[in-house]
Amino acid sequence: MGKKKNKNKGKKVNIKRERYAKFRKDKPGSMTFSMPELPEELVQSRRQDEQRISEFWRHYRRPPQRFIRERDAKAKR
Repeated sequence: MGKKKNKNKGKKVNIKRERYAKFRKDKPGSMTFSMPELPEELVQSRRQDEQRISEFWRHYRRPPQRFIRERDAKAKR
C-alpha cells in the first residue's frame, strides 16, 4: 500500500526567488509611446523619401538568377 499524501500542505517556496525578489523590477504589460511632433520640413522630406522608395520598388526589376551547373560546381571543387 502506498503512502497517503497530505492535501493541506502548501506549495514549496523557492528560496532563491524570495531572496532576489527585491532586485526584480515590475515591467508594464504594454508600452505606449507617441512620436514627437516634427517640423514641416522634416515631414515633407520624409514623405518624399517614402515616395522615392515606393517608386523604386514598383519599377525595380531583379536580375535573373544565375544557375550553377553541376559540372561547373564539381570543376571548382
